Amino acid sequence: MNREQYSQQIIDTCLRMNAQGLNQGTSGNVSVRYQDGMLITPSGIAYEKLTPAMIVYVDRLGQFEEGKVPSSEWHFHLACYSARPELNAVIHTHAVSATAVSVLNRSIPAIHYMVAVTGIDHVPCIPYATFGSQLLADSVENGIKESKAILMQHHGMIAMEKNLEKALWLANEVEVLAKLYLQVAAVQREIPTLSAEEMVTVIEKFKTYGLKSD
Repeated sequence: MNREQYSQQIIDTCLRMNAQGLNQGTSGNVSVRYQDGMLITPSGIAYEKLTPAMIVYVDRLGQFEEGKVPSSEWHFHLACYSARPELNAVIHTHAVSATAVSVLNRSIPAIHYMVAVTGIDHVPCIPYATFGSQLLADSVENGIKESKAILMQHHGMIAMEKNLEKALWLANEVEVLAKLYLQVAAVQREIPTLSAEEMVTVIEKFKTYGLKSD
């Protein structure tokens, strides 16, 4: 795809993200790997008003186009691409259930085999740091190396995949897991989980699971 097509795909993903209830207003942000950097949503513009020309190119050194301002979270998007060269799309949302679990500063354990969509046996929660800061970017980089989806304490979630379609699918799965976790936690303090041995089996099976498209 060319730049305009990638930019339109970013806009379409933003609109779908909000329509699915995974985000509110302009609080989330979306990017794709492009050339030696990325294309990312601009700062503070309502998604329904976006045009492909408004999507911002940021190179790997953090330099962006004159006259455009990328999302305030561009630092951690770049950090994701540095950490996971095999993945090409990042979605950050303030999905309600995932954010609620992040407020509790808890990871989501192996309450269901679908936790394996992250590539590991839980959804980690990284420590709080001010939005847009290098400290947060550094923490995200460490977290995303471990898992394709992470919670950010008092903030939200990040999902990273091979393309935007898969990243949006992953973000939705994490939100469902977070909602399930909160419902179980409200009933029983000691939450049952699958065994480590079973999760090893499931994670191996998940290497060929999911959307077929790259």
